[in-house]
Amino acid sequence: MGTIPGTKGLTLGSFIAIWTLMMSAMMLPSVAPLASMYARSVRYARPWRLAAFASGYLLVWATASLPFFGLASLVGNLADGHTKGATIAAAVMFGTCGLYQLTPLKRRCLKHCRSPLSLLLRYGSWRGKLRDLRAGLHHGAYCLGCCWALFVLLIALGLMNLVVMIVLSGVVLIEKLWSRGEGFSRVVAAAALGLAIAVFFVPELAPGLVHNARMGGMGL
Repeated sequence: MGTIPGTKGLTLGSFIAIWTLMMSAMMLPSVAPLASMYARSVRYARPWRLAAFASGYLLVWATASLPFFGLASLVGNLADGHTKGATIAAAVMFGTCGLYQLTPLKRRCLKHCRSPLSLLLRYGSWRGKLRDLRAGLHHGAYCLGCCWALFVLLIALGLMNLVVMIVLSGVVLIEKLWSRGEGFSRVVAAAALGLAIAVFFVPELAPGLVHNARMGGMGL
């Protein structure tokens, strides 16, 4: 399924389930430090409170699957049998990722995710029965703000390409945990912008779109 074009073969329900599971696996390494600290801070009703936190976090990514489903469907239809359209779509996605990496919003979200201790202190001051769910939603929203542009690349590189998933998980992990993570995010931006130009000369840099466009154009 690594080179699946758009969302062909997947219903919305199937896409939501697969996307949420995929994002859970990809985000687990980078969210582990905060999750571990949060678990140690819970002193009563621990299983239920941790389940509420995890549910809030996963709910954000499940909700995010809706626009990603729409984008994958749109781009998949655009690229179906049209190599030029596929190349342009890939360039737009690479360029969008690169530009977003340089925005103040990206830096703000990344700064949030790089400070697990300050987050723990903040969440510890919240009260109410839904505080753990709120904490999961809050942190999930910042993680989404930090990483959504990187995951758009999955559509161009192969929606369920295992190698690409591992590489992007590594990028997210380095950005969030390395002491020079903010500088690394700018290197990623430069690489993405470079790919936005290079894909016009080497369309195979976007196999998730171009390969299937060519296969569609051959009637296979």
